[in-house]
Amino acid sequence: MQTETTTFGAGCFWCVEAVFQQVEGVHKVISGYTGGTTINPNYRDVCTGTTGHAEVVQIEFDPKVISFNELLEIFWHTHNPTTLNKQGNDVGTQYRSAVFYHSETQREIAEKSKREMDNSGTWDDPIVTEITEIDVFYTAEDYHQNYFELNPGQPYCQFVIHPKIKKFTKDFKDKLKP
Repeated sequence: MQTETTTFGAGCFWCVEAVFQQVEGVHKVISGYTGGTTINPNYRDVCTGTTGHAEVVQIEFDPKVISFNELLEIFWHTHNPTTLNKQGNDVGTQYRSAVFYHSETQREIAEKSKREMDNSGTWDDPIVTEITEIDVFYTAEDYHQNYFELNPGQPYCQFVIHPKIKKFTKDFKDKLKP
């Protein structure tokens, strides 16, 4: 099986991870950091907003089951790509909307998808999502991995992630793992 990798930033990585872990054809979702200048950043560093890194998820997927374009469709519809450095109550450059592409083909598809989404009228404001080549990806600390799955009763999970997952599973039921 031939897999591909892509990396998305769409606010808190716990939320993004919880969404993409449910997608048919996605084999692995790893929370981490990229897009900044600090070497080997940790959560505390990234939360200061001074490292330049975004909270992201790195997604390994089977393009024969789910295309990069389909992953982008989910990405655009499961966060607000029109708010600069903010998703809900999470504010700072570490929560920016970003596609970190892994190939020239991904860049072209992401830019086309962004233009189409911007022109679709789905959002009242222009999309501010950055599209940048992936540099170094740093895996987040172990306690950030599979966060929603391991901590479903945690208040953030109950009030932020759970409603997002509920909407996602309703809107994308044809993309869910069995």
